[in-house]
Amino acid sequence: MSEQKSSKISDNNNNSDNNNHSDNDENLENSENSKESGKDALKDGSYRTALLQYVQKAYKTKPDYPWKGDPESAVLRHEDNQKWYGLVMEVDRAKLGLSGKGKVCALNVKTRDQMFHDMLITQAGYFPGYHMNKEKWITILLDGTVPFGEICGMLDASYETTASGKKKQKIRPPKEWLVPANPKFYDVEAAFQQAEVIDWKQGAGIRTGDTVYLYMAAPVSAILYQCKVTETDIPCRYQDENLTITSMMKIRLLKRYLPEQFPFGLLKSEYGIFAVRGPRGIPVGLSQALRCV
Repeated sequence: MSEQKSSKISDNNNNSDNNNHSDNDENLENSENSKESGKDALKDGSYRTALLQYVQKAYKTKPDYPWKGDPESAVLRHEDNQKWYGLVMEVDRAKLGLSGKGKVCALNVKTRDQMFHDMLITQAGYFPGYHMNKEKWITILLDGTVPFGEICGMLDASYETTASGKKKQKIRPPKEWLVPANPKFYDVEAAFQQAEVIDWKQGAGIRTGDTVYLYMAAPVSAILYQCKVTETDIPCRYQDENLTITSMMKIRLLKRYLPEQFPFGLLKSEYGIFAVRGPRGIPVGLSQALRCV
């Protein structure tokens, strides 16, 4: 494989990097600082030390050395499901089609998109996964050919791709929800007149940072409020003949809509929403319309 490949990565990679974050704000801040320090991270011709420091700060990962007699190959695993999301290793240059003798430090990471995978391996410093599924994994040189921040972004993507379902829910990008509200049981307008932030029954899958659009049921039958979820998983035990609550969330009012702006008839005819019985995702077209008003 030629070493004269272009070293520039397309905007697709930048978009992927922007959508992958660590489990909490502290980890995110640490990881971003680590990426910045990557400008001076190349030591002894390798990013190895800086990369292991990065995963320790970003994900609290301690490298695993499972092979006796091989102190160089460091496996990066998820603590909960034990799946690999990275492998730092020394590879013979010849096995990667590189000129020269000896070994080079490299990183294996998993990709989630075949087209993106195929594009990456045409770039300088990227190869089909060494000793891994070559259609799902890639090998990245850690010798400075690929910028350190770019490598960290690929590692972040691999971390998310291999995460458990529960962890993916935590690290996913913010999401928009359409949530029903019954004016017969709760006066939402009165609540928002008294406070900007109110308590609300938490729906499955909703997390802090998500946007919630409250759809008022009959006789209103329209979306009236845009809110930001500021806190989730507040313990609550409540049950009556109409309602069961096991956890609450706090939502902050961002915007009000007039009943005639997004009535049920419009949701049905223009956006394919035929019922709002529980929290549900929002079509792209409706999301754009709600944000543009």
